[in-house]
Amino acid sequence: MSYATTDDGVKLYFEETGAGAPIVFVHEFAADHRSWEMQMRHFGQRYRCITYGARGYPPSDVPEKPESYSQNRATDDILAVMDHLGIDKAHVVGLSMGGFASLHFGFRHPTRARSLVVAGVGYGAEKHETAKFKAEVGIVAKSLLEEGMAAFAEKYAYGPTRVQFENKDPRGFAEFKKALAEHSALGSANTQLGCQGERPSLYDLVDKMRAMTVPTLVLTGDEDWPCLAPSMLMKREIPSAALAVMPNCGHTINLEDPDQFNRIVGDFIVQVEAGRWPKRDPRAVSGSITGMKS
Repeated sequence: MSYATTDDGVKLYFEETGAGAPIVFVHEFAADHRSWEMQMRHFGQRYRCITYGARGYPPSDVPEKPESYSQNRATDDILAVMDHLGIDKAHVVGLSMGGFASLHFGFRHPTRARSLVVAGVGYGAEKHETAKFKAEVGIVAKSLLEEGMAAFAEKYAYGPTRVQFENKDPRGFAEFKKALAEHSALGSANTQLGCQGERPSLYDLVDKMRAMTVPTLVLTGDEDWPCLAPSMLMKREIPSAALAVMPNCGHTINLEDPDQFNRIVGDFIVQVEAGRWPKRDPRAVSGSITGMKS
């Protein structure tokens, strides 16, 4: 088994396949490195693809204290994997928790990113949802520590932005739920408390977004309700960002509709590699609706 070691001594398990421009896939809270298998197979035919388990997700190490988990740690763990593999610049593709890490990678390490895919990002970001989200973080952590992973998976897998996956692909959803039940309850609880519950609101990061020039694709399902307005925010404020919305899709879009996800992400990466990804034309930002003036 292959591991990269972070600067605080945490071992991160990773897998890789293929050759070419590097792509690093960063998983969501309810998934792990295995959730990118369909992307590893697809993109591995043309690119060097890497997937890894976040801290707290076996076979990666599970630090015992929530203080070992944070948004900055999640972000810098991407860099630790890249450094271990000798990768100077990579396309970073993240979903949800991994999407937040991808966005922050663009803030913290812009010279190391060929591009960013920021998918399924927005949970708890809207100011009127902050208190509710933090309260639910506490509920999630309590459930994990008191009831265990299997009981937690039976509830969490059926969230309002995941039932779309169950309806569309029952076999895929059953596999997702089974994998979720195999996670570390302690690692998942610590991830909630140290990373999810303490990350800054996207609405407090607008200045950083406006300064970012890394080619960025913001991607969301149209039934991933907590992510719709934040996705519009990122599209509006990041001058190098495009927004794609997958119809009739919830949160787990890389698993729920892998063909569409791979096509959208693949087209994006091809444009970036060709040097054809644009920055927003300043003429597109105007106080006028039509551009006509009296």
